[in-house]
Amino acid sequence: MPLPSIPTYPLPRADELPASRVSWRFDPARAVLLVHDMQRYFLDAYTEEFTALYEGIAALRELGLPTFYTAQTAPQVPETRGLQSDMWGPGMQERGEIVAAVAPADGDVVLTKHRYSAFARSDLAERMRELGRDQIVLCGVYAHIGVLTTALDAFVRDIKPFFVADALADFSREKHLTALSIVASCAGVVTTVAGLSTIGLDEVRAAVLALLDEEAGDDENLIDAGLDSIRVMTLVEDWKKRGLNVGFADLAEEPTIAGFHRALTRGTR
Repeated sequence: MPLPSIPTYPLPRADELPASRVSWRFDPARAVLLVHDMQRYFLDAYTEEFTALYEGIAALRELGLPTFYTAQTAPQVPETRGLQSDMWGPGMQERGEIVAAVAPADGDVVLTKHRYSAFARSDLAERMRELGRDQIVLCGVYAHIGVLTTALDAFVRDIKPFFVADALADFSREKHLTALSIVASCAGVVTTVAGLSTIGLDEVRAAVLALLDEEAGDDENLIDAGLDSIRVMTLVEDWKKRGLNVGFADLAEEPTIAGFHRALTRGTR
């Protein structure tokens, strides 16, 4: 019962996401990032390197959250696999390394994976409590199996899951979308990398004032202070590079530093 051969596919876009029943707001001060099962054994099932998946996870790493990885041991042995042997056969025997594109950095924690849920037989929940964190950002493979189970397990532990659609992959796009629907309907917030990107008012103020020849208050009209359309587009391009979903028209609605900050964080969960 080997893993299937999986063609890569376009990851879901923001406009394809199911509406989440909850409207929890992502708070980086309360969240950890969990990179789920990004081992060569699982990624080799794809017919080509899943570059978009790697890019999504790398962007989440830029949020600067305490980061945990799950990794199954290789070789797997029947004594520790339990019912997973009935479902998937002997499991991973080699290629257990985490793919280089998203490899752990110094200070990241790699948890030994025993069952579908990252919480099973691990101290993940205890570590989160010690850090004072009650939100978990989920990415990796496979969306409808281990990542989904981890989201459900987090929910019953009163930990808020954020299921990042464009930093997950699955056996197919259909199964991927199904996993998103389940989480959105009963367990957490389904979002995108851009939907989690945040920027503070201080950062917005510094970026704007760097383009002006004079000081401006947070509620002062920036057009009157000399911010022209070329400079606005400079801000737009810089912020889009950070994954912030904002356009010229969004900023033009309320051309103040405070207004720019509201536009940048609007819709972030």
